[in-house]
Amino acid sequence: MTRHGDREAVAFAHVSSTPSRVFVARLVGLPIFDPQGDQVGKVRDVVAVVRSEHSQPRVLGLVAEVLGRRRVFLPMTRVTNIDSGSVYTTGLLNMRRFEQRPTETLVIGEMLDRTVTVISTDVTATVFDVAMEHTRNREWVLSRVAVKEPGKGFRRRGQTHVFEWPEVKGFTGHEPAQGATHLIAALNEMRPADAANMLHDLPAERRSAVVAALDDERLADVLEELPEDDQVEILEHLDSQRAADVLEEMSPDDAADLIADLSPETAATLLELMKPEDAADVKRLLSYADQTAGAMMSVEPVILPPDATIAEALAHVRNPDLTPALAALVYICRAPLEPPTGKLLGVAHIQRLLREPPSTLVAAALDHSLDPLRPDMGIDEVAAHLATYNLVASPVVDDSGRLLGAVTVDDLLDHMLPENWRERLMRKGVARG
Repeated sequence: MTRHGDREAVAFAHVSSTPSRVFVARLVGLPIFDPQGDQVGKVRDVVAVVRSEHSQPRVLGLVAEVLGRRRVFLPMTRVTNIDSGSVYTTGLLNMRRFEQRPTETLVIGEMLDRTVTVISTDVTATVFDVAMEHTRNREWVLSRVAVKEPGKGFRRRGQTHVFEWPEVKGFTGHEPAQGATHLIAALNEMRPADAANMLHDLPAERRSAVVAALDDERLADVLEELPEDDQVEILEHLDSQRAADVLEEMSPDDAADLIADLSPETAATLLELMKPEDAADVKRLLSYADQTAGAMMSVEPVILPPDATIAEALAHVRNPDLTPALAALVYICRAPLEPPTGKLLGVAHIQRLLREPPSTLVAAALDHSLDPLRPDMGIDEVAAHLATYNLVASPVVDDSGRLLGAVTVDDLLDHMLPENWRERLMRKGVARG
């Protein structure tokens, strides 16, 4: 264990080793540590003031994401060091929510992918990174611009160059044709919830460009983490076929919740355009009354026949696309194995599976004592059931004992939290003083 004095020595060493130049795109996602070595947040963007094409913009600070996904402002005067893997601060963070001022520019959100002109050659190029530099008067400024020129002739990939700030123009004034390639690369490195938070805060035009450039699967992941109003707005601005494709990539329960917020005409159109098997799952969820087990359940739990082995069951729950709650139980059913299945025989808890020999049949590890939920049970009954038996998931069956799906604790929380809770979380706090 590191002693407190050692921590202070490490922090002091960081101050003395601060690099003079840092490329901004590499900062995104870096952890932010206080002098004691405790992580207090992570970097989401850099805030600068662009006054003219000729003078280097002053860097005011960082946009930091802290506990609760709140974005706050960290002045550069409180940054003691930036190295290849971390940012260090004085430990003093103003917890009021960051609000961008009209004179400020977000380097990641508004400069990356911008089209600029190289003054000496009059060639247009796309910005893929910007460097900030520590000056002699201890200020940080944007000093260099990394750009990619379009390919010419047989050259498929354009050349890349790094120019001093005054050597390019195009950062002042309106830029209607800003792309999203390099911002997409940054978003793809984030967890969906973090990417959703950044997308939520982008200017409308920039957000539209990002949405257009995201692939369907990634957009679906991000949509699931956005507030309901953002989900509807984004979906309604997509052409109908792409909107249907994105809905197919979402989990059926999240897709059903989103479709329920659309107008009946739009919902009908999108369901018609979706693949029949995906639309069928969504329609089945929409058939249940709101705030019931049937409406909130997931229809893609791990389902296996009784002659499957423990090794097969463990291989299925290792799927990284499963949430921890869905991976906690394996549901053993008679054929067919797609909901609604044959009769539910029982469930196997992952802890029990880990204690059994891999070659053992999963039927030998079944828990027959777990009472399943019924699809018409209300949200309070579902919550009481999970709490009473200390469960993170529970099967939902029909009157014939066929498995319809599973309610997980995260499904329950999504429906118990106040409406538009994601929006409230993102907007929590006030502007800087």
